[in-house]
Amino acid sequence: MAYRGSCHCGAVTFTVEGEPPAKAMSCNCSHCRRKGFLLTFVPEAQFTLDQGAERLGSYEFNRHAIHHKFCTRCGTQPFAQGEMGGAAIRAINLRCVPDVDLESLEIEKVDGASF
Repeated sequence: MAYRGSCHCGAVTFTVEGEPPAKAMSCNCSHCRRKGFLLTFVPEAQFTLDQGAERLGSYEFNRHAIHHKFCTRCGTQPFAQGEMGGAAIRAINLRCVPDVDLESLEIEKVDGASF
């Protein structure tokens, strides 16, 4: 099973191998709070950028460890890339995955503002 996501205008699309998650992370850091992200994390090998590599911009802040990818046409940030425990990961913005029922997600609140 796989699930797909995209930016708002559809220029950037991606596929994640695996079942859509039942849980998401909501972080209160200055970036996540302002953007309203609901995130899940997957190993890099499960993520495929289907189209739009040429449309992607990148934003880094704080430690510059996470590369927040956004569409330069519509501004939507569908995913980020970085490392977790030494392994390459993708942070998927579940608000950019139309088939995920956001209301049914179990939300884990993270106090990123204290990091």
